[in-house]
Amino acid sequence: MREFNYPKGVTPLKREEKGDSFPRRKDKRAANRGMGFESDINESNAYYREKGEALVYKRPTPIKIVKVDYAHGAKIKEAYFEAQSTTDYNGVYKGHYLDFEAKECHSMTSFPLHNIPPQQVEHLTAVIENGGWAFFLIRFPKLGETYFVPASFVLAFLKEGKRKSIPVDDIRKNGILLEEGLRPRYAYLKAASSFFFEKNMDR
Repeated sequence: MREFNYPKGVTPLKREEKGDSFPRRKDKRAANRGMGFESDINESNAYYREKGEALVYKRPTPIKIVKVDYAHGAKIKEAYFEAQSTTDYNGVYKGHYLDFEAKECHSMTSFPLHNIPPQQVEHLTAVIENGGWAFFLIRFPKLGETYFVPASFVLAFLKEGKRKSIPVDDIRKNGILLEEGLRPRYAYLKAASSFFFEKNMDR
């Protein structure tokens, strides 16, 4: 390690005395929360596309560009969200439209319902009413478990309004534990087809 010679009477600051260096590092981790889960889903989708099994993509969030700095390679200087986002992913699988949201929950006991904004409730309700496959992929990293959860169950739980969160045991009972591997990372299509095809057979 390189040593520094400080002037007489001057002592180096200890790490905990350096102002807001630690809070900034913590905020950076918080900003990236869930990105690993999203990357794994993106890789799973890429695998499904390569195999010709499904066509699923991450839905882009529409933004309005206000100011661009062309002096530095057309760098966006100012922009805002043009509309509220709905769900993370949509696509087609064996002739069925599917639409889903990916959530990562760091609780070990329940999934907070405040993680589902009103526009997602409205959107997923419309998907169900039009015969689409609507669901959530919920990851509990501290438990090492990821579940396929039908949106119909989550929306019914939300409408009931008795709790502000869904207990993990209810998710285990009403969802499907996803198989995890290398390719695909999450075999969510297997779980989705199992649930929706079985549901149609029960009618």
